[in-house]
Amino acid sequence: MMNKNSPPAGILLIFSQTFAPDPAAVGQHITDAAIAMARRGHTVRVYASSRGYEDPTRQYPLKENMQGVDVRRLRFSSFGKKNLLIRIIGTASFLIQCFFIGLLTPNVKGILFSTSPPMIGFAAAWIHLLRRVPIAYWAMDLNPDQLIMMGKIKARSFRARLLERVNRFILKNSAAIFALDRFMADRLAKRGDFARKTHIDPPWPHEHVIEPVAPQNNPFRIEHGLQGKFVFMYSGNHSPANPLDTILAAAIKFKDDPQLRFVFVGGGLGKRQIQACIQEHQLSNVLSLPYQPLESLKFSLSAADVHLVSLGENMVGIIHPCKIYGAMAAGKPILFLGPSPSHIADILDEHEIGWQIRHGDTEGAIAAIANIRNTPQAQLNQMGRNAQHLLRERLSQETLCNRFCDRLEKVLSPA
Repeated sequence: MMNKNSPPAGILLIFSQTFAPDPAAVGQHITDAAIAMARRGHTVRVYASSRGYEDPTRQYPLKENMQGVDVRRLRFSSFGKKNLLIRIIGTASFLIQCFFIGLLTPNVKGILFSTSPPMIGFAAAWIHLLRRVPIAYWAMDLNPDQLIMMGKIKARSFRARLLERVNRFILKNSAAIFALDRFMADRLAKRGDFARKTHIDPPWPHEHVIEPVAPQNNPFRIEHGLQGKFVFMYSGNHSPANPLDTILAAAIKFKDDPQLRFVFVGGGLGKRQIQACIQEHQLSNVLSLPYQPLESLKFSLSAADVHLVSLGENMVGIIHPCKIYGAMAAGKPILFLGPSPSHIADILDEHEIGWQIRHGDTEGAIAAIANIRNTPQAQLNQMGRNAQHLLRERLSQETLCNRFCDRLEKVLSPA
């Protein structure tokens, strides 16, 4: 007989194209949630892609147990991001496989899915309708909103209207919806009366692998020749939704300054822009590096003096620049490129942890960089401590992940 406090019997299925050890942010947070639910006694089974999201040449085990989580990786479910057709084929293959898995797996008590890949919720919603299994939607970004704002499709096009109808279908059939900030929740609210089942849960920092490392002891700084330099770092996905034009224009102005370095770590379509800028302007002060392994994040993130966080002018509530939390966990100030009001602007307005400039204001960026590099080290250190304090008090992994799991458990046992 099941204990009163035991989780309900059955399998929690999680569909996510990315999963650890893949470095993509969505997969890392899905991994945290899956492990946390397994530790609470739930039977958790994850279906992910067998290949790397950013680098499809990387292959992961088809089956493994990861801290109590049954991880099963599907072949022919991701072929990289080389072009749109390749991504569509990989997405469609993953979606179809997950649909039949969800339909045929016995004793399923619930399904958690996010936005990797886009529209995986369409498969989950049909599984819900056919099997009456509760589903939970973790909205990491919003489409077609993002595609429209980036000019990829027109707002009144057939594709946009189709995606919008699919979105409403997913939202209507979800037992719980997790938005990353109040602006995203507002956008979702415009699609229907979903307030009673919408929760605002920011993504958490990976504090278990991120901690401040002194510059003189940092192997990342030593390896990349950053000792004695003042480093501005952008770490994460390089996307047109997070423009870097303004900071690159400023970096060109400082190309002859031997003490300044601009380091861009991560992947995404925007990496091409970084590489092209380095080559065109012969920038020895700009360094472009790939994603770093999770176990090395404390070294790469601590190598910065100031972290760059970008959010496109029209992207408020559509995407959430979660890279700010890693910077805060490393105890570093923030230079935010983006609009106000926004989630990041809210944080900077309330807490002395950084500065803000607008996209396109190159002169403002140049002035801000000059001002920041001349800021006393004691003040920069205090701003970093302010950021860490804010994380511990309100945005820690323990607090946010536990709250997320509490809410997910209510979906699995609504009574």
